[in-house]
Amino acid sequence: MTRNSIGIIPRRIVIPAGTVVFHEGEPGDAAYIVESGRVTVFKTVKGKRVVLGNVVTGGIFGEMALIDDQPRMASAIAETETTCVLVAHQRLHGELEKAPKGVRVIVNALLGNIRLMGSELAEAQVVLASDHPERRG
Repeated sequence: MTRNSIGIIPRRIVIPAGTVVFHEGEPGDAAYIVESGRVTVFKTVKGKRVVLGNVVTGGIFGEMALIDDQPRMASAIAETETTCVLVAHQRLHGELEKAPKGVRVIVNALLGNIRLMGSELAEAQVVLASDHPERRG
């Protein structure tokens, strides 16, 4: 294998369709870069799945838990057979430590805001769906 631009030897995995990659609340040990396929990122609120987004070729998911050392804010499931390159926690964390402290502070603040907005969005979608059954999809 060859090293990528940040000196990491990538590890590729193939995730079968329907496989949960990780669950909300779990510790993060890797980020995933999608080479092919599609992954859905979702939260579970009051027993209902709320989709936060889909990740396709070239996209990354699972990175937030590696950057701010917080549990996974959402779950991820492979919608189709998906090939990903894994970026290990220690590798990404090592690269982030090289960034100026001010940049790390800003990134962590942004991630905190994203986590809060993701939770609020998921909650709002469940409330709206229960208030307006015709909006359920």
